[in-house]
Amino acid sequence: MDTRDRLMRLISKGIGVTQISDNSKKSILIRGCDPEMGRRAIELLTPVLGNPEMVSVTNDDDFITELQKKKWSVIHLAPGACRCDSTESPIPGSRLETKGWRLTDYKTLVKKHQGQYINIVETTYEHKIFPLLKKALDYDLNH
Repeated sequence: MDTRDRLMRLISKGIGVTQISDNSKKSILIRGCDPEMGRRAIELLTPVLGNPEMVSVTNDDDFITELQKKKWSVIHLAPGACRCDSTESPIPGSRLETKGWRLTDYKTLVKKHQGQYINIVETTYEHKIFPLLKKALDYDLNH
């Protein structure tokens, strides 16, 4: 069994059986490190979160472009990026101007483009992704 399968099982473990609202008018931007995990997580999470638009990016050029493109309901800093930050390791996908950034730098960037009250979800634990995203979508003040 590969690491991605194990991580997907942990994400699935966090999914509850609570009633989900229609979140099809909401959106989640994910800044992760692994494009395959991003694709698989979106496939798993979109229907159980009420079908929000979900976009996953794995480099800062794409992340900045997406932040500038539209107003997002939730920004999710994926567990891999959070684990890198917690060990003071470089977050994969950085560019010259973002090299050495910590999560606090990313959150500052997000607030610059999305406003002070944007919901930012971060966790180092895959099983917490679903409940944290669900809570953030429930408290989205933009929709």
